[in-house]
Amino acid sequence: MKLANIVIVLASIFTLISCQSTQNIETKSAHTFDFEALNIVQIQNDLKEGKYSVEQLTQAYIERIEQLDDDTNGPQLNAVICINPNALEIAKSLDKDLKKGLIRGPLHGIPVLLKDNINTADSMPTTAGSMVLKYNFTDDSPIVTQLKAAGAIILGKANLSEWANFHSSYSSSGWSALGGQTNNPYDVSRSPCGSSAGSGVAVASGMCIIAIGTETNGSIVCPSNNNGIVGIKPTVGLLSRSGIVPISESQDTPGPMARSVSDAAIALGTMTGIDSTDSYTQQNNRIAFTDYTHSLKVGSLKGKRIGYLTSSQGQNFRVDSVMNQAIEDLKKAGAEIIEIDQIGNSEGENASFQVLLYEFKDGLNKYLMHCKSSNLPKNLTEVIAQTKTYPAETRYFDHALLDLANSKGDLSENGYTEAKKSMQEIFEYSTLMDENKLDAIVAPTGGTAWKTDMINGDNYGVHSSSPAAIMGNPSITAPMGNIDGLPLNISFFGKAYTESQLIALAYDYEQKTKHRFSPKL
Repeated sequence: MKLANIVIVLASIFTLISCQSTQNIETKSAHTFDFEALNIVQIQNDLKEGKYSVEQLTQAYIERIEQLDDDTNGPQLNAVICINPNALEIAKSLDKDLKKGLIRGPLHGIPVLLKDNINTADSMPTTAGSMVLKYNFTDDSPIVTQLKAAGAIILGKANLSEWANFHSSYSSSGWSALGGQTNNPYDVSRSPCGSSAGSGVAVASGMCIIAIGTETNGSIVCPSNNNGIVGIKPTVGLLSRSGIVPISESQDTPGPMARSVSDAAIALGTMTGIDSTDSYTQQNNRIAFTDYTHSLKVGSLKGKRIGYLTSSQGQNFRVDSVMNQAIEDLKKAGAEIIEIDQIGNSEGENASFQVLLYEFKDGLNKYLMHCKSSNLPKNLTEVIAQTKTYPAETRYFDHALLDLANSKGDLSENGYTEAKKSMQEIFEYSTLMDENKLDAIVAPTGGTAWKTDMINGDNYGVHSSSPAAIMGNPSITAPMGNIDGLPLNISFFGKAYTESQLIALAYDYEQKTKHRFSPKL
């Protein structure tokens, strides 16, 4: 090996070691922060008034992560894989801008965590939680470039379900071989849901203001439900997916996770953009805004016709009770409710699964082909071979989905094209909305968090993510109550590129009900 290559490898190893520990950056915050009460608008105002600096805020969040991810006094939340070693220097630069009267954008000085399948150049690898990508140092993905342009501080990388939970015949949400098991802040024995588990836990426990998750089917809305926060799964094509470790070209999308609809809406606007390398962002019907705060209006539910997807009724009577109260709250806000029995079926779910297998192989092979590091696997075949060499990878789960995906051919095969056509025909619901003149559809996002089980895996129960996910349409989830201190959310979903309308409805519901409550850490 050439000397230059040895130096690069050693530097990468040093960076990785420092990233994997959240105990290395010694900080002393000179300001006391109420992490649960902070929001984007308040921080922006406080910074302008000089109540504290971006550096002090960043220091405080680093300390917060160190405190809550430390298992010295009990089970850790284990939400963050890596803290950005450059975070404080970036914060100082943003403070200098403030002194000059320069505000970079609506996220100036706002601490943001990225799910660790999103490329960033901040001396942090992008791993998807897998041991085989632990040296995957990258350039910024387009959405990270936009977040930075808006003034955000990329505080670190959040743990996730390995390969965004597309790796084994069964698994535990929030577990990755590289990052371990993320735990729910409302009850550390329970699941945070996945795959954006660390993102959801970090937001709920005040480790950041905003986290960016990704969803293929449920991976933003489910962890938002289990952790009692707001999550926006945008229309596929509203945000760029380039530089994100993929599962599905037709279903993947990043999206913001926050403690309020307002913060999530602000973050969403900073990330919309057309990407020359992502054809889905170039669709003719695309409707995008760089600012969604125009949708934050109380009274938006009045006069709206809302479909209520009742297919989950009867699965859990306590979830039914909370959802029934949410329906009454919507009616009190002036919405008209029209019950809908079902959208989609198991045949459509199975067709979607086949599509994911084909697209995962195709997308991952393309992603790996563009990786900069020379010591990474070059395709899914090599990923599988290397994965099996790590005891941490094979201790709990079989990674059978990797093998199954690798057995598929290319995207020209009839098996792929027929499955994609079938799933879209079965789950298409825009006609249903038109026939009933619906503005949106609601359903319980999920049930309460189940006990984490490394032997039997996840136990999802109630869930409603598939219609919007499979059709590539937007969905927003917001708190609607709790059962014995475990949060429950309601989902609002609709047609493609109706984010503005869904934000308005979710915001009105949020402001009228105020259901979110903080975990007792």
